[in-house]
Amino acid sequence: MDRDEFAASIDHTVLGPETTWGDVETVLDEAADHGMNACIPPCYLPEAADYENAPETIATVVGFPHGQHVPEAKRDEAVGAWGDGADEIDLVINVGRLKAGEDDAVAAEISDVVAAVPVPVKVIIETALLTDAAKRRACEAAVEADADMVKTSTGFADGGATVPDVELMSEYLPVKASGGVGSYEEALAMLDAGAARIGASSGVAIVEGYPENGDEN
Repeated sequence: MDRDEFAASIDHTVLGPETTWGDVETVLDEAADHGMNACIPPCYLPEAADYENAPETIATVVGFPHGQHVPEAKRDEAVGAWGDGADEIDLVINVGRLKAGEDDAVAAEISDVVAAVPVPVKVIIETALLTDAAKRRACEAAVEADADMVKTSTGFADGGATVPDVELMSEYLPVKASGGVGSYEEALAMLDAGAARIGASSGVAIVEGYPENGDEN
């Protein structure tokens, strides 16, 4: 993987509760200048769609951060986000329903969103809150719903992406490793474990850590 391919695997992210449009502008500029994607709050998509230095791919979040919206609200939020210019949707599952064994409801909710938008849907399963068995059930629900990718974390629960979780999840779908990935070495470990994408607020530091002597993966 060369530097450009490596950078394109990074979703440079700003999703905190105090995020301003100025914060989003910075992330868009950094993503565009370094060849990364950006992941931003849905409320700023209209401005981002008109921003002159936006990266090629802009993702946003739906049902964020706890996944407890009613299914219709998630579907409508996804449709609105796509209409506002989102190229990808990162959807938070209802972890409570999964933990209660309501796997069919989880799959149906994901399926509704997947069917409602013509852009890739990544399913955030919040691995830090789940047993390995529950992680597998969440991934199976994502597969059943025809999702494009599974994602480890929102970054708002205790714990984030781990190599064992990425290895487990990559048995089912491409994986976005998100939460706690702050350096080139940490990102590389996730990619080596099977991740296809990295979500991180430290995207610039990660890309700038790429070795100057070239291909290290």
